Amino acid sequence: MKTGGLRRPAALPVVSLLAAALLLAACGSGGAGGGSAGGGERVLNVFNWSEYLPDSVLAAFEAEFGVRVNYDVYSSNEELMAKLQAGGQGLYDVAVPSDFTAATMIELGLVEPLDFDRLPNVTQYLVDDLRDPVYDPGGRYTVPYMWGTTGLAYNTAQVGKEITDWADIFDPAFEDRILLLDDMPEVMAIGLWMNGLDPSSTDPADIEAARRTLEELMPLVKAFDSDTQSDYLLSGEVWIAQAYSGEAALAIMEDPDITYVLPAGGCSYWVDVMVIPAGAPNPDLAHEFINFLYRPEIAAQIAEEYPYATPNGEALSLLSEEVLGNPAAYPPEDQLARCVFLTDPGEASELYAEAFTELKLRATE
Repeated sequence: MKTGGLRRPAALPVVSLLAAALLLAACGSGGAGGGSAGGGERVLNVFNWSEYLPDSVLAAFEAEFGVRVNYDVYSSNEELMAKLQAGGQGLYDVAVPSDFTAATMIELGLVEPLDFDRLPNVTQYLVDDLRDPVYDPGGRYTVPYMWGTTGLAYNTAQVGKEITDWADIFDPAFEDRILLLDDMPEVMAIGLWMNGLDPSSTDPADIEAARRTLEELMPLVKAFDSDTQSDYLLSGEVWIAQAYSGEAALAIMEDPDITYVLPAGGCSYWVDVMVIPAGAPNPDLAHEFINFLYRPEIAAQIAEEYPYATPNGEALSLLSEEVLGNPAAYPPEDQLARCVFLTDPGEASELYAEAFTELKLRATE
């Protein structure tokens, strides 16, 4: 779900530099296409969040399996759904929606059931807590890719006080120094939590109450961004950012003055999952790719470069102390207990969208 700045490559024994150089020279690029290119070349078509999978991992897969990977990106679940529902079926072999979007895709018949006989690494290494998730009961359609939280990252030296809850950022001293995610459900959830309401409520009165509360925050907001929260924080352009945990972890690694908190009033826990879209041109290759990403050394390499939490239990033992000890990537259990999954608002999505659009316009005034 969650995109962000590139971290230095992990120092893990995954792909040798010589192999990587050869692979990069051989790999192709381009938009999603058919199952094979000229000369019978096998092609895997992947649709993922930007900056969420290291190039070296793609290169390693291409070399070992003799394929070319077409890698397209999106910046929101809404963009992913729009593409798939507007004729995108049959274009992609693997996509990576967030949990609540995956649930909607399952309900609409937009994904294929997985064959776990062809996913032995998933069967062996997936942590137990995610084997029967609420968004995919029985775990038939999805494989967790990364998980994380959404909370508040802030620069302690600039803010000058401890932040423990959402109400703490409603302070005129922070005018033009706050960043919110360009993520409708996550932003609206702030207003719902502050009113003591269900963060996924579909009640029009609740949604309006959240909008009114958040309207008070808009004069303080510098920007809405879901891609580079760490960059905004590290540059000093903002002091406080509603942030995905991996972005916060990146910022903490670069600046010890930056910290991350899961607000006491409520926070979200999410899982980005791998699915095979309905009509995928290469479902066999898609299974090979998912199984490849679940090799512990590969999963660890991904989590080192993009420090979200890995759902691969064996990979945890391969992570550096810098990543494993990062409180944003792997928060304390007592804080994590505050978090909940956000769910798809369904028919109330239009009300959410209208409120979110109004808020963003208010922030520009």
